Amino acid sequence: MTVETEISDREITAALQGGLPLVAEPYAEVAGRLGISEEALIERIRAMKESGAIRRIAAAANHYKLGMVANGMTVWDVEDARVAELGACIGALPFVTHCYERPRAPEAGWTYNLFAMVHGDTRDEVEAKRQEIAVLLGGACRSHDILYSKRILKKTGLRLRKRG
Repeated sequence: MTVETEISDREITAALQGGLPLVAEPYAEVAGRLGISEEALIERIRAMKESGAIRRIAAAANHYKLGMVANGMTVWDVEDARVAELGACIGALPFVTHCYERPRAPEAGWTYNLFAMVHGDTRDEVEAKRQEIAVLLGGACRSHDILYSKRILKKTGLRLRKRG
């Protein structure tokens, strides 16, 4: 057994969860910390992605610092039979940063089951984007609303705790 196979997927994920170091060769840096080769690390990441253990490694931009200060979570009451199909269409729009299905809470007056985050420089821009989504959803959408952000919350991915 080599050092490369002695390192667990969990250890690799824990080493990556705080983000890649801002250096010329970030994977080499992380690999060095783990005591494995850069090639072995990249191959293990590729295998974890192919198996579904991880979905992606991506940058998480601070949209406020990029000038997008009008941010709204659009919420939609979409026919249940079409929510997956329509959600995929909405999620593919270039101005939607994330889109997902959530259960309704009718007892609380919450009838929405499709959520799509939209960012813009102004509320008018976000409203125009919401209208584009409404046109796409057409008659499959019974109602919709938009919830504007008042502040940014710290966003993080999965955080593994050390065992033991």
